Amino acid sequence: MSDRFELFLTCPKGLEGLLIEEAVGLGLEEAREHTSAVRGMADMETAYRLCLWSRLANRVLLVLKRFPMKDAEDLYHGVLDVDWQDHMLADGTLAVEFSGHGSGIDNTHFGALKVKDAIVDKLRTPTGERPSIDKLNPDLRIHLRLDRGEAILSLDLSGHSLHQRGYRLQQGAAPLKENLAAAILIRAGWPRIAAEGGALADPMCGVGTFLVEAGMIAADMAPNLRRQQWGFTAWLGHVPALWKKLHEEATERAAAGLAKPPLWIRGYEADPRLIQPGRNNVERAGLSEWIKIYQGEVATFEPRPDQNQKGLVICNPPYGERLGDEASLLYLYQNLGERLRQACLNWEAAVFTGAPDLGKRMGIRSHKQYSFWNGALPCKLLLIKVLPDQFVTGERRTPEQRQAEREQAEYDQAPEVPQERQYNKNGNPIKPAPVPAPVVEQARLSEGGQMFANRLQKNLKLLSKWAKREGVDCYRVYDADMPEYSMAIDLYHDWVHVQEYVAPKSIDPEKASARLFDALAAIPQALNVDKSRVVIKRRERQSGTKQYERQSTQGKFTEVNEGGVKLLVNLTDYLDTGLFLDHRPMRLRIQKEAAGKRFLNLFCYTATASVHAAKGGARSTTSVDLSKTYLDWARRNLSLNGFSDKNRLEQGDVMAWLEASRDEYDLIFIDPPTFSNSKRMEGVFDVQRDHVQLLDLAMARLAPGGVLYFSNNFRKFQLEDNLAERYAVEEITAKTIDPDFARNGKIHRAWKIMAR
Repeated sequence: MSDRFELFLTCPKGLEGLLIEEAVGLGLEEAREHTSAVRGMADMETAYRLCLWSRLANRVLLVLKRFPMKDAEDLYHGVLDVDWQDHMLADGTLAVEFSGHGSGIDNTHFGALKVKDAIVDKLRTPTGERPSIDKLNPDLRIHLRLDRGEAILSLDLSGHSLHQRGYRLQQGAAPLKENLAAAILIRAGWPRIAAEGGALADPMCGVGTFLVEAGMIAADMAPNLRRQQWGFTAWLGHVPALWKKLHEEATERAAAGLAKPPLWIRGYEADPRLIQPGRNNVERAGLSEWIKIYQGEVATFEPRPDQNQKGLVICNPPYGERLGDEASLLYLYQNLGERLRQACLNWEAAVFTGAPDLGKRMGIRSHKQYSFWNGALPCKLLLIKVLPDQFVTGERRTPEQRQAEREQAEYDQAPEVPQERQYNKNGNPIKPAPVPAPVVEQARLSEGGQMFANRLQKNLKLLSKWAKREGVDCYRVYDADMPEYSMAIDLYHDWVHVQEYVAPKSIDPEKASARLFDALAAIPQALNVDKSRVVIKRRERQSGTKQYERQSTQGKFTEVNEGGVKLLVNLTDYLDTGLFLDHRPMRLRIQKEAAGKRFLNLFCYTATASVHAAKGGARSTTSVDLSKTYLDWARRNLSLNGFSDKNRLEQGDVMAWLEASRDEYDLIFIDPPTFSNSKRMEGVFDVQRDHVQLLDLAMARLAPGGVLYFSNNFRKFQLEDNLAERYAVEEITAKTIDPDFARNGKIHRAWKIMAR
């Protein structure tokens, strides 16, 4: 075989520029860039060195042959002509990978089959020995790439992808591949920072991929030093003595690197389940003396290396797959920006994200950005120098002010120098005046965000006075008042519940996303609440039972007060919270009228109206709903107020239950869904179509002199005219709308119905 070979180094998309620099540094000659690959010439020693030392490549492919190809027969004979006895034994194992199409081959499986047939036919012995297929751990892994009528036949020297270093046996939900993590570190300047003795911290380290890759770079460890299996191990062209020499050199370099005083490399992870897997990965990489992982939240992140050492903060925050996910992450990015500004002055930072819009919301400027791909997802690497003049603040500062801030920051970070003491006339030492710390300003709101904040503050000022006067603990403070900021915002004591109305298709999704982020940035400031107490959901037209499906599984209930009763709300797990705020006046009306009465609550949901009735002195309450989940919630609401006795909870289809019931009630409340097709009921309930039958059945259970209250929130609902001929019907909608819903008079409609 020749002393020089053509090599193809494959890599993730976007890493080609970095890979060609690395490969040339390792000895690759005549290097050229391709999409997701680098091509060049090298001897066997360089090929081995690339396998051992490349931090960025996926595979090192040694080209065996190039040949023109017009059809499948050309493919077969081109492969057959190779002297395969120089590469593998007749009883060896084989795997073939085929890429590309054309020349009559549109199916990669068929192409791989033709390559395999040619190799097997070439090596078949007279006694019938022949290579077998092993897709997992073959002796030889062959690649054939079809490119515009030319076949490029290669031997994979790496075996398994080089990003699989062997240390990461445990990983988190969305891990970065090791070679992508290494590329990000290189772009972020970590090799330079490490050479200067700098520190590294990852506030969201997961299982420690950034930490381990950073440690290996700093300690001069070959990334694949600990790998046991290679694609060339059973290759007949392998030169063991040459490989042994290179491996021993890499081992000596690693030992020398690890013998140096370890750099300060720390990771922090909020999820306790990932701490031990991360530590295990660090230990397998042989870097336990260099890297430590602790449990910690982003909101409290503060790197504290020895001797005021500076360095690099690097992280890959989550970025979500849907707009609703991204919205819920806004405050995470804001927290990250705040911690950089407050705890990492004069550090460098690198934030890798698939949601650059979120990255822009950190309140700190990036001085450089790089594009990457994480699989099929386009991502950005934001590089930041954490200096005061990088902060995005509410006012422009002069160059003189910025220089003063820089000098102040340098003064604050400098080690203390002993100074000559001064004494007063009594001989006592004069204590020097303290130097004020630099003021860290909040990230400013955009013009639209500030307008939105102003509206929120105006609404809050007006409604909080009413709420305090009426003893209302939960109320709506905003409901799409400004059409471009289409959301509902409710206060639940000291929590904020945000429901984003999905934008119509005519609205540019990017503009809708930007406005949402503007609004979410404004909410904590305008309402004076901590970001951790803002819950965000997306409300859109629901089909079937989607409205009642779980959004989360946190199971956290919060106690609120209304009209002297305590109620449980769940702000995270469902689209609705367990308390319809717009029905507050109706519940309070029921409480006033319930004394001594038998109360029936149909479609009771969490039975909040039943709790009010019991509070008002009802003789008994009966609450009917089809959902076991809501009835369990109702039971907790009643128990919380000491109303477990004389308050029945019935599970069943309301229409069927009414038909079977023979009891009478003095006060009935019905607030049905617009539409229901639960598996537990026969047929489908449609409030417009079925309300007459529903009301007739309920009125049959109403005692003489009793009152039935009926409401629903179907915007197009029309009460059937003939009901007024049989019953005394009065629409009371206006009387059931409190000031917090005054802007949306169509939030529901309500009627008082009695027998004639």
